[in-house]
Amino acid sequence: MSAPVRGTLSHLELYVSDVERSVDFWTWILGWLGYAPFQEWDEGVSFRSGPTYLVFVQAPEGAAGLDRRAVGLNHLAFRADSPAEVDELTAMLRDRGVRILYEDRHPHAGGEDHYAVFFEDPDGLKVEVVAGP
Repeated sequence: MSAPVRGTLSHLELYVSDVERSVDFWTWILGWLGYAPFQEWDEGVSFRSGPTYLVFVQAPEGAAGLDRRAVGLNHLAFRADSPAEVDELTAMLRDRGVRILYEDRHPHAGGEDHYAVFFEDPDGLKVEVVAGP
């Protein structure tokens, strides 16, 4: 594991509507991005890459759903090494029936010099994987 660096993200914890469905979805994507399973308990799971980890926890029954346009988290963005990796992931997402966002502007939905795929997780959380620095 890499040594923690001041100011880097330690972890992000997300409540999900169906932890089993979210674990199924996120396991392959995070594995492709280089994350490994970290912790697991009855109501959640986490994945780690270096000093950073992501946590997915079952939301309490009756909790309100996600609205990424409301105040709060809009999306998660991860880096890929190249446009070819973004294309590879896009093909895998499509094969799995994952909703690709901004199809009419893909892969430049973030601008002409921005090569990325935007998609939704099972709860509608927007996820971005962007090529390069």
